[in-house]
Amino acid sequence: MPALPVAARAGLHFWEEPCISGTNGSGAVFFSGCALGCVFCQNGKISRGRWGKTVTSARLREIFEDLTAQGAHNINLVSPTLYAPAIRAALDPPLPVPVVWNTGGYERVETLRSLEGRVQVWLPDLKYADAALAARYSGAADYFEYAAAAIREMYRQTGDFVLEDGLLKRGVMIRHLLLPGALDNAKAVMDWVARTFRPGQALFSLMAQYTPQPGAGGLLARRVTGGEYRAAAAYMENVGIVDGYCQDVSSAQAEFTPEFDGGGI
Repeated sequence: MPALPVAARAGLHFWEEPCISGTNGSGAVFFSGCALGCVFCQNGKISRGRWGKTVTSARLREIFEDLTAQGAHNINLVSPTLYAPAIRAALDPPLPVPVVWNTGGYERVETLRSLEGRVQVWLPDLKYADAALAARYSGAADYFEYAAAAIREMYRQTGDFVLEDGLLKRGVMIRHLLLPGALDNAKAVMDWVARTFRPGQALFSLMAQYTPQPGAGGLLARRVTGGEYRAAAAYMENVGIVDGYCQDVSSAQAEFTPEFDGGGI
């Protein structure tokens, strides 16, 4: 990918967790390209297809300000890591709403430190604790090593999460997408979260929206079963994770994936 950001869509987005989307929507900017190669990616058109329009930092700033003027509760940067330097420039001076760094979790601590003070809400995935699964599905056997260190750095920067009127103003929310046949991996992820954070420190979001992509084979050819989902949700409660969300299984629909049509760019 080029040094300047490539963006595929910008607009009000209503399908994040309630504390992100709120009533007005999250001001989401979807970037093309990704540091991971997840075979199950629902945004494959932009993560692998490199579809989008190249924008300058100045244009990116205009997009942020336009979304804010539309009433967005925050500016939600989706898969922004590849373009951190250009995005950092677009975030100066500070915006009047929180900035959300919405990432797959495969981050270098050095990159995160370069953004300190510019990002108020960190929204990382924690996809894997299982290195073999990370290698098979995302081409990153060292995923957990990097993601765990990144999440600790995110928390160092923001401290305990802050909710005001139901909206996340500051803090870390860790997402985990439950994959078919990967309940043990989900449990290991939740074990780490429960060991690392006490109640009141970080939010956790257990996601059930996995949708098989064209050409998917093996376990990835099916959706998560009701039994898998119920077992994961029960485990989340049993290990003491009380701050966060369990996504409804009805979210496993392609209709919830945005249309990447260049709108707002």
